[in-house]
Amino acid sequence: MSRAGIRAVALGAVAVVGLVAGCGQSAGQDGAAGREKSAGHGAAQQVDRAVAGDHSYPLQKSDIPWSGSPSPFNAQVKLADGRRVAMHYLSKKGLFVQDYSPRAKGWSKPAVVYKTTTDACQGITLKAKDGTVAAFGDFGVYCADGEPPTESVAAVATGRLTTWDKHLTKNFDGWEKIAVAAGGKKVTFSGGGETLRWTKAAGFPG
Repeated sequence: MSRAGIRAVALGAVAVVGLVAGCGQSAGQDGAAGREKSAGHGAAQQVDRAVAGDHSYPLQKSDIPWSGSPSPFNAQVKLADGRRVAMHYLSKKGLFVQDYSPRAKGWSKPAVVYKTTTDACQGITLKAKDGTVAAFGDFGVYCADGEPPTESVAAVATGRLTTWDKHLTKNFDGWEKIAVAAGGKKVTFSGGGETLRWTKAAGFPG
């Protein structure tokens, strides 16, 4: 289902579950206006796994109700070597990640990629290529009113997948696509006429 479709279905499900899963886009809003991008060293932060190498945990799922199936609040991608990465939203807590070890046949302990008390907004997108995994997720203060995200986080991990670089963009409609270059050395996030690039050598800008 497209991201626009997720927004429409989620708004229609408010009366059933009492929560809004998607976000609409304000009519006539200039996507560039009011955009505030994080800068400096805080723009690219790292998330370290608390228990690196321990894969004895079950796969966790989002606790946010969703009337359809599958829920857009859970996402999973498989790497060429058999490993997998799964992400999920937790209500009022943020975006979490786990990675699966085919050797241990289990998942790592859930780790926080982005911590926030803001409501989850839209689904999670994950993409993997040549050992690099990239993802984005969105959060919005007024999703129930059809407003776009207020917090859009992009994240990238490589190697053992125990450390995630992240970049936060505020007051933005959200990223729409991820392109991972051959060799996994560069990732491009795009959406709303904007682009964000991550490189293995330098990470995110800022």
